[in-house]
Amino acid sequence: MQPNRLTATLLALAGALCAHNAFAQAAGVHRTDLVHHDLSVPDHETLQVRVDFDERAFAPAHIHPGEEIAHVLQGTIEYRLDGQPPVTLQTGDSLFIPAGVAHSARNVGSGKASELATYVVKSGEPLVKLVH
Repeated sequence: MQPNRLTATLLALAGALCAHNAFAQAAGVHRTDLVHHDLSVPDHETLQVRVDFDERAFAPAHIHPGEEIAHVLQGTIEYRLDGQPPVTLQTGDSLFIPAGVAHSARNVGSGKASELATYVVKSGEPLVKLVH
């Protein structure tokens, strides 16, 4: 890897980790990175993250620099996408979240809930930006 590309990659990772860590500090929300890989599409990458929600845990409104597909692995999660009515997904259900759309998620079931989040995003941008 060329020095400039390496520097850019390291800076992008540092920025993504800072935003990622801020999001992970939401009480009862635990993120585990599974896959992080560049794509053949220039300046894009994909990530897969397991997100575990304690009972009644809430992931506050945030956006991503690309698309997300959320697949519920366990439990019941309510998603709120900006400008749309809430959507409640059960184990085995999936939801497409367009790039830049503010959204939040809450465990509305009893017990823990988990999702597999797959992102296709622009390289070098923070994965998560909180919306105030």
